Amino acid sequence: MAGHGKTWWGQRFIGALEGFTDSARLRRGRSYSGENRILAFDIGDGLVSATVRGNVNPYFGVYKEPHYKTRIRMNPIPAKDWDKVIARLGSNARLVSQLLMGEMPERIEEVFAGLRLHLLPGSRKDFALTDCSCPDYANPCKHIAGVYYRLAGQLDSDPFLLFELRGLSRERLHKALSATPLGRALAPLMDEREEPVEPAESFFTRPLPAATPPDYRDFWSGQKRLPNEIEPATPAAVPGILVKKAGDLPGFWDRDNSFVEVMEEMYRRVREKNKGVL
Repeated sequence: MAGHGKTWWGQRFIGALEGFTDSARLRRGRSYSGENRILAFDIGDGLVSATVRGNVNPYFGVYKEPHYKTRIRMNPIPAKDWDKVIARLGSNARLVSQLLMGEMPERIEEVFAGLRLHLLPGSRKDFALTDCSCPDYANPCKHIAGVYYRLAGQLDSDPFLLFELRGLSRERLHKALSATPLGRALAPLMDEREEPVEPAESFFTRPLPAATPPDYRDFWSGQKRLPNEIEPATPAAVPGILVKKAGDLPGFWDRDNSFVEVMEEMYRRVREKNKGVL
């Protein structure tokens, strides 16, 4: 699985792992994060569970491919502390609006730090359970490390899993933020409204018959001369808007660098390649 920790919160999650895990095990754990190793992966009630495929090793008496059960659970934040967090978040319009729109604010950790709490893990103490059925004495073992990397990839695409891993579902978070004074003012403006579906007779535009037969001589020769000069096109207010709409890391983009930057460089080369010829 390429590209673990593409986002700042995914990188912070991996950074916590790197802070208390042996580097050699970490490298081996990265290779255990792909689809060919993690046969099953599930997150429910704050518990991350996975089935990881091990190796056949006759030296240690392992003659059949083993499948190890791995579990990870973060320490939940108590309900009374969540009330304090919601109150702090609810007093900041920028944070409330971003969270209600499904975005992870970059300054959200400051809110938790002000209450001496952590949303993202800071050390091994933030994990209540890291367990694997393999015989390795080390914890985390390479299988747990592989599941860590898979989890970081999940967090890249859905940062609100962090709240669920800390004991607060996204539904409860949205409801609590919407109940704050700022939330009551902002939530109605952000509710998605479904547009009515209008049926169409065809998926394609059907041509309409001409009122009179066309004059093919006029069509090919033309009655008006073409202009000698073409007026320059007005530059777009937002260049490459279709490319930029999906953001730096769209779902189909599996590389670590920015999709928008790659496309901007490609368009620049196309513009400049035959600039002297035109």
